[in-house]
Amino acid sequence: MHRPKAQTAALMASPEDIEQQFYEALQHAELDRLMDIWADEDEVSCVHPGGPRVVGLAAIRAAFETVFQQGPIAVTPERVRRLHTGDTAIHQVLERVQVEGADGVQSAWVIATNVYLKTSHGWRMVLHHASPGTGHDIQEVVQEPTILH
Repeated sequence: MHRPKAQTAALMASPEDIEQQFYEALQHAELDRLMDIWADEDEVSCVHPGGPRVVGLAAIRAAFETVFQQGPIAVTPERVRRLHTGDTAIHQVLERVQVEGADGVQSAWVIATNVYLKTSHGWRMVLHHASPGTGHDIQEVVQEPTILH
């Protein structure tokens, strides 16, 4: 179901709202809904796991249209790390993707970076960069801060 721009804007009050809309659109293969979250900028870009950098709204739409020909994507964002500063938000996301294999449904991991900008129309995505994870579970390497605040 395609939402009118005014209704969609109400759902984009924060980067978290945009992210939720993005993953729900992937889960339901809703191309128009997915495209509504992108900023109207020439330099928006998307990298699918193992794919090239796709730049511009028309190219991003075409890339997702091809992906959605296989149906919805059973993806769940997990272990999100957020960095917000001013009108920019960067979310590092471990995505759990359910894939149908010879042994039934299995989980695969994708490591994604989502970048959002606050525009005159609310928060919008400007970059989704996804890379394939390795193994069945992703372990994070995290350095604890050395300075106490």
